[in-house]
Amino acid sequence: MTETTVTDAPASADFSHIRVAVVDDHESVRLGLKAAFIEHGYDFVIEAATVDEFVERLAGREVDVVVLDLSLGDGSTVTENVKRVQATGSAVLVHSIADRVASVREALAAGAAGVIPKSSATKTVLAAATTVAKGDVLNNLEWATAIDADRDFAKAQLGRREREILHLYASGLPLKLAAQQLGIGYSTAREYLDRIRVKYVEVGRPAPTKVDLLRRAVEDGILPGLDPDGGDAR
Repeated sequence: MTETTVTDAPASADFSHIRVAVVDDHESVRLGLKAAFIEHGYDFVIEAATVDEFVERLAGREVDVVVLDLSLGDGSTVTENVKRVQATGSAVLVHSIADRVASVREALAAGAAGVIPKSSATKTVLAAATTVAKGDVLNNLEWATAIDADRDFAKAQLGRREREILHLYASGLPLKLAAQQLGIGYSTAREYLDRIRVKYVEVGRPAPTKVDLLRRAVEDGILPGLDPDGGDAR
């Protein structure tokens, strides 16, 4: 999985292989997004007002990405909704109004792959859904703002070389190529990566997957750029 920014998809692209659903308690939003996805050739599977309704009507079918409203009117929580959608095998794209930073943070912590404002143009929402459906993480301003507002976590004390490895690897470069770029052996790069994961576990922020490492890198300011003041880990 890689870090990806939103770009408008070309009009000639074939999206028929991308299975999409929308969960939102506003009928006009659901139907508007449904019409847009169908018009642009996506395989639209289902629209629902709640996650309960989504799971029931899905009936075992598979969806690649669910565009999920942050706040549903049935009393369900953000974390509960994200995790229940993920349990169906679908990635989650949060569709949110811009001022709900705390809820956005909660959704990202629960595993949502990205967030897109409800004020976004429809083509931007579709492009974001395409990114998430492909298994990429949507790293955009809304995600960065939510993370930047959260100061309740302890940073892992990574050395300079560890940050360099994390920066390259979490940005999408294979570990072998990251090692080559830094002029070190693959086994050494693997040791650094293992050490990074241990350090994040030690501060209560485990990062077992590459997506988790991307999140940690953004949280700690390692992406999009390196901190030039860090010392070497060796």
